[in-house]
Amino acid sequence: MNSTLSNSGRALLVAVWLATTSAWADSYKGPTPPEVYTQECGSCHLAFPPNLLPKASWQRVMNGLDKHYGSDASLDAAAQKQIDTWLQTYGGQGKRAREEPPQDRITRSAWFERKHREVSAATFKRASIKSPANCTACHRDAAQGDFEEDRVRIPK
Repeated sequence: MNSTLSNSGRALLVAVWLATTSAWADSYKGPTPPEVYTQECGSCHLAFPPNLLPKASWQRVMNGLDKHYGSDASLDAAAQKQIDTWLQTYGGQGKRAREEPPQDRITRSAWFERKHREVSAATFKRASIKSPANCTACHRDAAQGDFEEDRVRIPK
């Protein structure tokens, strides 16, 4: 087998690689979260996929649950340890996790702002959306870690 690729062959290989890696970036097919994470965190908002924040951000979030963005989200010690361990194991490590966003908010991260640059502030304020943090308003399969652009439906 000839291991030498022509320039056009290399270009095609790079194009395929870029297409597949960019698609993966908008989906999280990681391990199933522990039930306690889905129940506790998902009772107020989407139980966000752990790759959306760097591990250091998750650690600060978990250490500040008594002041969780204006709410007391304190947990018993066992639940907090289980969730924290899971987030530290699977928290963001890739491209998105290079920066710790202001206030450890997913919606303030550079990648989030870049991906949503065409969505106006007024759109996020619609009654049907309420906030940039309400992922499921536009990404129907966000709970499964699917944020693919071709499946976005912005409600009126």
